[in-house]
Amino acid sequence: MDWQTWHDEYDVPGSQLARRLQVVQERIRLALDGCPPGPLKLVSLCSGQGRDVLEVLTDHPRRDDVRARLVELDPGNTAIAEEAIKSAGLRQVEVVTADAALTDHYRDSAPAEIVLVCGVFGNITDEDIERTIDTCTQLCKTDGTIIWTRHRGAPDRVPLICRWFEERGFEREWLSEPDAGFGVGVHRFTGQSRPLISGRRMFTFAGYDVSHPSTGRSERHPTAHP
Repeated sequence: MDWQTWHDEYDVPGSQLARRLQVVQERIRLALDGCPPGPLKLVSLCSGQGRDVLEVLTDHPRRDDVRARLVELDPGNTAIAEEAIKSAGLRQVEVVTADAALTDHYRDSAPAEIVLVCGVFGNITDEDIERTIDTCTQLCKTDGTIIWTRHRGAPDRVPLICRWFEERGFEREWLSEPDAGFGVGVHRFTGQSRPLISGRRMFTFAGYDVSHPSTGRSERHPTAHP
């Protein structure tokens, strides 16, 4: 899989990925607007080229308050993200080229006020989805925000994902309409953040080259459902 070429669909006006990106960016802006004054943390799992975060931070009033960590396995994508960070002067944004499924890569960044789990749930098993959601209680600060995505094709796991979040103390704040062509959800953590457990694997990508277990923003189902 050429993950850099795959991202080209974001540049196609009206494409499903372009529309989903706009929705995720809007939700990031709203989450930033709602954060209390002062420094804040943001983490992004499987961040791809970082378009969702970086294009928002570039002109957001809170840009200098945000210490962000973007974790992505594909070095081509992280190189693109690093160039965008340099061009925008986002000195507090860090890109880590590593397996985003491993909790070790969030030790200095969790718990965070904003956690992005975009392009993940459509590529992993139900068991791994639930495990990742459980780990979000360690990644997310109390009163922090989780923004996540999942395709709405069969089987539609969006209702189940919402239930799993809500069973763990996350309150649903917003969910895209079923006919949007994609699923984007926003949950606020009303529970007590737990200490991050090191050395844990949250998920393994299914249906792709084993050398890329946690890369990209593909949002394709393991059975190749778009």
